[in-house]
Amino acid sequence: MLTVGLTGGIGAGKSEVSRLLVECGAVLIDADRIAREVVEPGTPGLAAVVDAFGEEVLAADGRLDRPKLGSIVFADPERLAVLNAIVHPLVGARSRELEQAAAADAVVVHDVPLLTENGLAPLYDLVIVVDASPETQLDRLVGRRGMSEEDARARMAAQATREQRREIADIVIDNDVPLDELERRVKDVWAELVRRARTPRESPQE
Repeated sequence: MLTVGLTGGIGAGKSEVSRLLVECGAVLIDADRIAREVVEPGTPGLAAVVDAFGEEVLAADGRLDRPKLGSIVFADPERLAVLNAIVHPLVGARSRELEQAAAADAVVVHDVPLLTENGLAPLYDLVIVVDASPETQLDRLVGRRGMSEEDARARMAAQATREQRREIADIVIDNDVPLDELERRVKDVWAELVRRARTPRESPQE
């Protein structure tokens, strides 16, 4: 098995790369999706969040009111730390369960938006960074996602810098390109990942 951490700045095209890797045969573990699942109604995760933040963070249907919770935690680093202390261990445990369920020769790709910011690179056999110029990121966020330029720039500024992401990368996929070129690049990367997954690891010298 080869474990891969996949990350990239907002608007760089990480989701597109993860989709293409799945088409190639990767097992995808999506940290954002798991973070939503572990606080679904009836879960210990949601109970812990309500215990910490009160029932005002619940919507009328009993689900987590994400905008309400976001308005609380992103204005207060201490409250954000409390939320992370609840959610991150649950996400980590579920990610490990999914990884352990994969085949022995699988390429398991962990899609982790804040991999760089949270210092998670050592958890994986290698790290892939999807990279695009700030101009490309801005164009995608405004043109495709409908963000205002001010909001897009603020979100980009809140993340790790392009240089910080590239520093932890074992493989960089440049996504300042059309989709057909990106597909070709991902296929090349996939061939390398499969080769590594099938290469026996050297045991440490005793």
